[in-house]
Amino acid sequence: MIVRNKDQRVAVLVDVQNLYYSARNFYNSRISFKNLLKIAVADRVLTRAIAYVIQSDTSEKEFFNAVHEAGFEVKEKELQVFPGGAKKGDWDVGIAMDAVRIGAKVDSVVLVSGDGDYVPVVNYLQQSLGCLVEVVAFGKTTSKALIDVCDDFIPIENHAKSLLFKTEKSVRSRSSNGSSSSTRTRARPAKRRAAKSPSRRR
Repeated sequence: MIVRNKDQRVAVLVDVQNLYYSARNFYNSRISFKNLLKIAVADRVLTRAIAYVIQSDTSEKEFFNAVHEAGFEVKEKELQVFPGGAKKGDWDVGIAMDAVRIGAKVDSVVLVSGDGDYVPVVNYLQQSLGCLVEVVAFGKTTSKALIDVCDDFIPIENHAKSLLFKTEKSVRSRSSNGSSSSTRTRARPAKRRAAKSPSRRR
């Protein structure tokens, strides 16, 4: 458990792809980046807040703008598509380099990602720069090695009410599934009654 005080300088680095897919796949939800920033900073002095995104479609611009309006600088990288259809899109190296550059100027780096590839960077920030490293991520998808090495781990699940929200698409999907399930449930008793009626006539 670390001590947080109002004079600490903090940088928040968000691996948006890691966060986005964890929220979508496990909770059918999206992240409130405004509330995420508030929880990560925890009433301290915010020095930098950077969100790293992969651009694969022009329609994502609206989402990127929303992240920016929540208080983040947005760094974009295009999705790489190789011959044969293979795709690659990650910010691992870029986030690591920024963490090292910024780490010397702040008291704590808040890494919003559960990727275990960041363990060496966390070690460097702690041992070479004397910087605290806090991790904010989903407990279900965060590397155990990353949880063990960081100074403090904040599971997003503990703040689900303020950080997760359902999209219109997910709400419509759940409503549709619920309606079809009710219809099937009501139909089954009718079938059972029809099967018993011949025995009553005998």
